[in-house]
Amino acid sequence: MDYLIDTSVIVDGRIVELVKSRQISGKLIIPNAVVGEIEYQANMRRETGFIGFAALNEIKALGVQLEFYGERPGEFEIEHAKHGAIDHMLVQLALERKATLVTGDKVQHQSALVYGVKCIYLRSHEKPTELSFKKFFTNQTQSIHIRESQPVLAKIGPPGHVELKEAGMPLGIREIRALSKEIIESVERNADYFLEIDRDGATVAQLGEYRTVITKPPFSDKTEITIVRPMLKKALDDYGLGSKLRERVKTGAGIIVCGPPGSGKSTFATALAEYYSSGGKLVKTLESPRDLQVNEQITQYTALEGSFEKSVEILLLVRPDYSIFDEMRVTSDFMAYIDLRLSGIGMVGIVHGDKPIDALQRFIGRVELGMLSSIIDTIISIKDGGIGEVYQLKMGVRVPTGMSDADLARPVIDITLLDSGELRYEIYKFGDETVVFEVTAKEKHRQKAMQGRLEAVASQLEKRLSRMVSHDFRVEPAGNRLCVYLHSGDMASVIGKRGRNISQLEEMVGVSIDVKEL
Repeated sequence: MDYLIDTSVIVDGRIVELVKSRQISGKLIIPNAVVGEIEYQANMRRETGFIGFAALNEIKALGVQLEFYGERPGEFEIEHAKHGAIDHMLVQLALERKATLVTGDKVQHQSALVYGVKCIYLRSHEKPTELSFKKFFTNQTQSIHIRESQPVLAKIGPPGHVELKEAGMPLGIREIRALSKEIIESVERNADYFLEIDRDGATVAQLGEYRTVITKPPFSDKTEITIVRPMLKKALDDYGLGSKLRERVKTGAGIIVCGPPGSGKSTFATALAEYYSSGGKLVKTLESPRDLQVNEQITQYTALEGSFEKSVEILLLVRPDYSIFDEMRVTSDFMAYIDLRLSGIGMVGIVHGDKPIDALQRFIGRVELGMLSSIIDTIISIKDGGIGEVYQLKMGVRVPTGMSDADLARPVIDITLLDSGELRYEIYKFGDETVVFEVTAKEKHRQKAMQGRLEAVASQLEKRLSRMVSHDFRVEPAGNRLCVYLHSGDMASVIGKRGRNISQLEEMVGVSIDVKEL
């Protein structure tokens, strides 16, 4: 019997296993269209292309009867392979040769049945493939790092207490290629594994809880494999949230979780997702790669056709209560977060940043300043696996810290500590520039001293004015000045001819005074 072999079962290695186990015997027909597709992938420096060639060479080495047949695909067919151009060619070749088509592609299988082609369909395994790299992991291992001709390294320990240690002997290029082949084949064979990125010199695959990154020249100087695994899973109660933060998590709708790599951001985001889900909220995630270890009730979305903007269109139709965005890096990610938040969906975004203000600054310039506090209400920093500083955002109109003229009042976003309410930063416009002003301890002391002095001189001024006016009045601090609100009938006597009286009052209290009508 003749068997015509599809690309899918070459790349995942199962055709080699079928031949070795003698589950199929006879002539293997390898369409030139398949070779052309594999060659295209290899020329694009994609791992699937090199794995495909390795499998073809292994088949040849087994000594089976092999025939390469059919026309090579043109540029159009290769570029449109994902739209079925090459699949159709293979079905027609199988009809022409009266061969049995062997495929792991569900759509290819259905197409073959429509045309009356005999087909062996190799479904994805229900159980995950055993992965050899697991031998490098212990209960305390966060990640392993395999570099050509160098000892295998492992990051071991909980967040904040990580040590880099040797975990194995150096691996040569053949061993690393074999491991790469195992990773790619496991993705092709298992329905729950995903090939998230396959680009020139870089491949990212999600194998259950393991995120694998394969890099090679020209992207990296040597071939390298990095495998990351969440070391632990926490519930929200494990973080010991204070009453204010717990209430904010419950009611907040625009939350940013920030911290440096490996600090535990994704672990906390997972805890938040499951907290919302257990509270009767519909929760979805946006991830690339999809490595949050959430429960089965939570659907994990990735970039639709490589674009999170397209994912947003679908997510709005799904109508979740909360969406967890892990991780936001480029402008399109931030714009997707903003779009979803302004649409009324509760958002939790994960951002790399040592300090909360660093994460917030990544939104500045991407959104109008006046909308910022409507999009983000809380910033939670994660440090050493626990909760660090938590900021809240609120916008008002006032004179920014350090300015004295009441005419300089403008919209100001106050960034304060959630627990104490202490002001840490201000964001406002000054001309065309957006100013992020850190309110230092020295500035706070100066402002406190100024406020105390203003209150004292305001009392002194009130006593003096009470002897000068006939109606009610009010004295209020305004920045570094005092503002006196008077009845219209008293304004002339207080100001005096050519402002003489008000000048004397300013000299007496040592502070500039504005006069306004009640």
